[in-house]
Amino acid sequence: MANSKEIKVQIASIGNTQKITSAMEKVAVSKMKKTQDKMLKGRPYRDRMLGVINHLAKGQPEYKPKYMEERDVKKIAIIVVSSDKGLCGGLNANLLRDVTRFASEQAASGKEISYSLIGTKAQSFFRSFGGNVISATEKLGDDPSIEQLVGSMKILLDAFSEGEIDKVYLASNSFVNTMTQQPEINQLLPLSKIEDEEDEGSNKEAPRWDYIYEPDDSRLLLDGLMERYIESLLYQSVIENIACEQAAKMVAMKSATDNAGSLIEELQLVYNNARQAAITQEISEIVAGAEAI
Repeated sequence: MANSKEIKVQIASIGNTQKITSAMEKVAVSKMKKTQDKMLKGRPYRDRMLGVINHLAKGQPEYKPKYMEERDVKKIAIIVVSSDKGLCGGLNANLLRDVTRFASEQAASGKEISYSLIGTKAQSFFRSFGGNVISATEKLGDDPSIEQLVGSMKILLDAFSEGEIDKVYLASNSFVNTMTQQPEINQLLPLSKIEDEEDEGSNKEAPRWDYIYEPDDSRLLLDGLMERYIESLLYQSVIENIACEQAAKMVAMKSATDNAGSLIEELQLVYNNARQAAITQEISEIVAGAEAI
């Protein structure tokens, strides 16, 4: 059994670690709330933009936007959104495991796979895993701007427009609630077919209206809006992934703090036993010395 001095040093060391993990938990809670607010504020912008695209596409039924073009799929790209920092449990590991499984299935069917990586953890993983990485972005911070993502997105949009990539998928974590973050892989390009979302109770005989275009080319506007919409989808995924990161970090740090408390309690019992044994031994030695005299 370790002596009481060594146990006391261990208790002090674990106590210092507990203070750090407790502080990190509080910081993660604060950042998560801010990111959640930003995530919720971005959804109306995305939905409104989709409504405008919807209206423009219906006004040009004979025009097939380039970002909705379906083709024979031979080459695909996967955008992987990860965190820049660790200490967030299995958040990144779960996502990367799903990505590698999905990529293996696609490769087995004869498709060429490319990757666009966002976040330091994804880059670290693919440096050892391998793969054709066509773009990489990292160190976005806790409050990223869409300008930081435009470069990587532009590479993919140009590659899709020129036929170098036939389909693009977006892999990121979806924020379900504070305790649950779900990795998802969704198709980003080509955009899904736009459906008519008229309300059943709306007046179908009401006159149709349209925007005034300057210059008079709604097709250019439609393509431009689709680019902004695709960028907003990526930006929203990055923000949501940061919210997932902070939630996972909060849970991990709370677990670490609780485990440190339990360990301190166990060591305190061991310390008390060691101290009591030392006192008992000293008393026994004093009594034995007195009897010898």
